[in-house]
Amino acid sequence: MTLELKYLGMIAEAVGKQEEQLTISVKTVEGLCDYLITEHEQLKNHKFKIAVNHKLVESNFLLNNNDEVALLPPFAGG
Repeated sequence: MTLELKYLGMIAEAVGKQEEQLTISVKTVEGLCDYLITEHEQLKNHKFKIAVNHKLVESNFLLNNNDEVALLPPFAGG
């Protein structure tokens, strides 16, 4: 499956890019995160949430071909 990845804030700084297209055979967000941490070891030191198609999801969320996946750093608001 092909995914469109978006890296935001300090996550983009850690991996050295803001976006990439990835062809991968994982099925869940958890599998994707495991893969990304293997590819970008510096992500081990960062906490982040995952949004798929602009909605926050849990690690067991099932991915589909052409999903847009964003890695979101911690943020504060108020």
